[in-house]
Amino acid sequence: MEAPDFSADLYREITEFAEGTPSWLHTVAEVGTDAGLLLFAALFVVGWWRARIGDARAMALALAAPFAVVAAYLVSEVSKTFIEEERPCRAVQGAVHIAACPAPGDWSFPSNHATIAAASAAVIVVAWRAMAPLVLPMAALMAFSRVFVGVHYPHDVAAGFVLGVVVAPLVVVALVVALRPLVESMRGFPLCGTVLGPPSAAAGGAPESGAERPVMPGAGPGRAAGGGSAGRVNEASVTMPDVMGGVTRRDPLP
Repeated sequence: MEAPDFSADLYREITEFAEGTPSWLHTVAEVGTDAGLLLFAALFVVGWWRARIGDARAMALALAAPFAVVAAYLVSEVSKTFIEEERPCRAVQGAVHIAACPAPGDWSFPSNHATIAAASAAVIVVAWRAMAPLVLPMAALMAFSRVFVGVHYPHDVAAGFVLGVVVAPLVVVALVVALRPLVESMRGFPLCGTVLGPPSAAAGGAPESGAERPVMPGAGPGRAAGGGSAGRVNEASVTMPDVMGGVTRRDPLP
């Protein structure tokens, strides 16, 4: 596959600009992509830890997120083998590049780094929306850095970014359907509860069954507290003294 002319021209402009920037920025750009992926991995761990006190769906999202990223990466990697676009650091005449040019056969389109970064950001946003202002710009910056260091065309990283934000959320939502009931059932086991959170961690649970409603003095079992007959009082409030004490205690007559 031949790169579009507009993308090759933009690649030249970006890499020529990058060459004139300070050497410390070159180092940051080279190291930043991989460091950003490690930061995403750390956020996955934090998301799992938070999900331990959430409901089963939250934990299912946390568990499915890394698998969704891997799925997006596999789509990107398989696409490379069919498209076979040469790296711009070899294909563009007179190309300048900060990073070493990958070996022949390591194809350019789409960008795996951009795909992984975008997929990671997308699934984190699905599970933890408050992180969107942090992870989405970070993923975009990581994708741009691949052009900045000279190993990808702009259209490579754009395609990888779109692939990541589309494929990963679809996969994570599909996985949650299967994982949610599994999490709910496994939370009852002691060892699994340590990893997945206790059963009582389900957020927004219903009130305990048998909860009593207060009975005002003089209100009979068939009358409401205000004197009206607005339904029967929970029978537990009448029979609980018998259960707890064995006998019903009667107040002495005056």
